[in-house]
Amino acid sequence: MYGMVTKAIGEMVCKEHGEAAWERIKNRAGIHIDAFVSNDLYPDEMTYALVGAAAEELNVSADLVMRAFGQHWILETARCGYGELLTANGRNLPEFLINLPNFHTRVSLIYPELKPPRFACTDVTDDSLKLHYRTERSGLTEFVFGLLEGLAIMFSIPLDVRLLESKEAGADHDVFLVNWSGATG
Repeated sequence: MYGMVTKAIGEMVCKEHGEAAWERIKNRAGIHIDAFVSNDLYPDEMTYALVGAAAEELNVSADLVMRAFGQHWILETARCGYGELLTANGRNLPEFLINLPNFHTRVSLIYPELKPPRFACTDVTDDSLKLHYRTERSGLTEFVFGLLEGLAIMFSIPLDVRLLESKEAGADHDVFLVNWSGATG
């Protein structure tokens, strides 16, 4: 993964728990890098090791770390790093989700070795859609839940998200039912 991902995990931890916690997490993960460079590539295993170490250090599940990171990615990292691209991707949540393939195509121009996930929307209605998430990486379902929660905050819309099909349970890819009508938040 690009260093922007690992760097953003560190920013999230520092913001919520302080720099000392981030240093303990890096040490626990066996990573001795002072600063991650956004445009450099790092092994995926390093990112997963940091998530695991964060879960241990903060005494929470790795799923919770990934979910919080998904929210942080939308509300902090994406807003700061891709502000114009982010706002140009859609005026509302459904439009934004439908345009995700275009967003990742544009981001790939900035990061040529990026292996972005593929998103597609089906069964689009006035108040819901199915979001299909395909990736070669494993363990990112909770991250996508967090992304969707961050988007709900960004668009000030109540959202209910359910996982209908899971790659980890044997499906070809993850499928989320995203409902913004009558959602309890």
